[in-house]
Amino acid sequence: MAETQGDRRLPSLTGLRFLAAFAVFGFHVAVADPAAAAHGMPPAAHWIFRQGATGVSFFFILSGFVLCWSARPGQTMRRFWRRRAAKVYPNHFAGAVVALGVVLITGAALSAGVVVSNLLLLQAWVPDQKVYFGLNTPSWSLSCEAFFYLCFPLLLLAVDRLPGRRLWAATGAVLAAVCLMPVVALALPGDLRYWFVYVFPPVRLLEFLIGILLARIVRAGRWIRLGVLPAAALALAGYFASGYLPDGFSYVAGTVVPLALLIPAVAAADLRGARSILRSRALIRLGEVSFAFYLVHQLAIRFVDRAAGDWLWSHAHPLVVGLLMLGLSLVASWALYRVVEVPMMARLAGSPAANPQPEPAEATAA
Repeated sequence: MAETQGDRRLPSLTGLRFLAAFAVFGFHVAVADPAAAAHGMPPAAHWIFRQGATGVSFFFILSGFVLCWSARPGQTMRRFWRRRAAKVYPNHFAGAVVALGVVLITGAALSAGVVVSNLLLLQAWVPDQKVYFGLNTPSWSLSCEAFFYLCFPLLLLAVDRLPGRRLWAATGAVLAAVCLMPVVALALPGDLRYWFVYVFPPVRLLEFLIGILLARIVRAGRWIRLGVLPAAALALAGYFASGYLPDGFSYVAGTVVPLALLIPAVAAADLRGARSILRSRALIRLGEVSFAFYLVHQLAIRFVDRAAGDWLWSHAHPLVVGLLMLGLSLVASWALYRVVEVPMMARLAGSPAANPQPEPAEATAA
């Protein structure tokens, strides 16, 4: 069966990316922020966003999908790694500098080891929450992504060698492996299980590999007839239901299957030219800045907490404070995107400065 060309844009995935980033933002405001809990964040907000951290799983699957989708014959590993570094590291470095400045101003304790491991994107390899969530917390996932990028050329080669009839079986096997990771983690001391299941790069590599396999399935014309609406319903059901699973299974295993169905369903709809709200101009614009938004949103939350802190939480409804944090995050992400991400991609990756539009699916591949 002839494969679909991988150079066709998939704009709906860009719009969908912002929704996943927003879920992570909601988790950090409504669930993980001690100030929000102390000042009465509505239970409904907590319930809606308590599984928001699973948005990272979406990013990992999506990353494998779009990198496989946009891979071109003859692309050298050197060029691939240069483009990935140009996309990821300038934003990461800018976020780390801002986070370090906040730490110095507030006088919070921070070791040199935490700073160095974060700057080198090695923090996820260290089974210590003070390290992997240190400095700018969301950047732990970039530590995983750096490992994924290192492995990508070999993974792509292996997947490309699979006969088309075996792609679904391989995908099912990797999905099963993800679901078994919480069981494997039981062999570890209790304080290492969360790190192993949720943070450890080789374990999270499985989701990245799922994305590569799914991209091959779509390109080979072997995608099942699952539409966007049924796939979205399954993803929402998995998102909310996973909150009732035991901790080890709620982090990744409870949502990996529905997320793995949603991404190719949306991509296939784009290939058919189906109408979608995900391709609206507003969502596309938000999707383009979603990588920057992901990196700066917790810094914005910290800033509001420390600058206005108790007074703001005491005099405004928690949802109003959350909206203020969201607005600040969006402004900061737009600035990071325009001042750092676009010009540095043009300078370091060879993208034309006058036309900084992403390559096919590039905007979703951070």
